[in-house]
Amino acid sequence: MPLTLSLRRRFVADHFHDLPGFQEDRHGHNWEVEANVALVDPAGEAPFAAALDAWVAGLDYRLLNDLPGLAGRNPTAEVLAEVAFLHLREAALQPTSVKVREKANYWALCRLDGSL
Repeated sequence: MPLTLSLRRRFVADHFHDLPGFQEDRHGHNWEVEANVALVDPAGEAPFAAALDAWVAGLDYRLLNDLPGLAGRNPTAEVLAEVAFLHLREAALQPTSVKVREKANYWALCRLDGSL
């Protein structure tokens, strides 16, 4: 029977916004990512956790603007949610949604809608 598994991870990272129409000085956040994947077998939890942990390790205590996968993009919660979603897909998982929270009252959700 298919099931949806949800995992959360926290990370700390700095970023700034420097594109026309959205500029902001360098600052940091205590981010949180919550990802959900569809699994056929609960044994899929270990690969899911490993893929999510690898994604977080690539961002933790980094300046997001310096990361190759974010080049030319303002690293907003919206962009990070999309990038995490695609990372999980590339890891042969079936993500249904990824939420990235950058503040207690500010988050973005990327979910499967058939267009990715």
